[in-house]
Amino acid sequence: MILPLRWIDSGLVSLWSRCLAVGQPLLRKRLGRSLLCAILIPCLVVLLGTPSALAGLNDDHFDGNIFPLYAGNGSIVPPRLTLKQSLKQDRPTLLVLYIDDSSDCKAYASVISQLDAFYGRAAHIIAIDVDSIATKDSYAPDEPGHYYKGLVPQTVLFNQSGDVVLNETGSLPFERIDDVFREVFDLLPRSESTELRRRRQINEISSEIVPENQ
Repeated sequence: MILPLRWIDSGLVSLWSRCLAVGQPLLRKRLGRSLLCAILIPCLVVLLGTPSALAGLNDDHFDGNIFPLYAGNGSIVPPRLTLKQSLKQDRPTLLVLYIDDSSDCKAYASVISQLDAFYGRAAHIIAIDVDSIATKDSYAPDEPGHYYKGLVPQTVLFNQSGDVVLNETGSLPFERIDDVFREVFDLLPRSESTELRRRRQINEISSEIVPENQ
């Protein structure tokens, strides 16, 4: 049996109309959800933000610890020793006071990492976030708070005897700290040798600054 063409056309139109009538509420529901997501997601991004998008080297936003992020050195933090423990080991100690949400400290992290590459085996490098220093009326000489001047970054270098040989605030160039380290280890000045060589040589061979048992 073959149906007339006009019956088929009217039947298809009727079927299509019914599909639209049934699917229209579902379509409206899905469109409503999509529109809601399209509005909420940008608002959440603006309100909450993401550290990687909002923070950077040249601003004072927090985006994580500065040493892994901006110096590529995750071995500096957390420090292996406390200042008290380090000062008892007859080794030079470099104390660095910083905060993570400071553009100056972010840029300075690479200098500290460079010093760690040169002197990390022979000296203790202790980086302390000043926000972690407990507030007290007074501090002992083996506590970081005893040396904190209220500005960051701050660099304090102790010699093998625990005496302060450098204590300055602000971003210091690598050469400034390297010069003091060379004096502490009795090394040749940079003008005479870019390598870490002692002033006095033993059997015409320069001894290392790292103790032999290390």
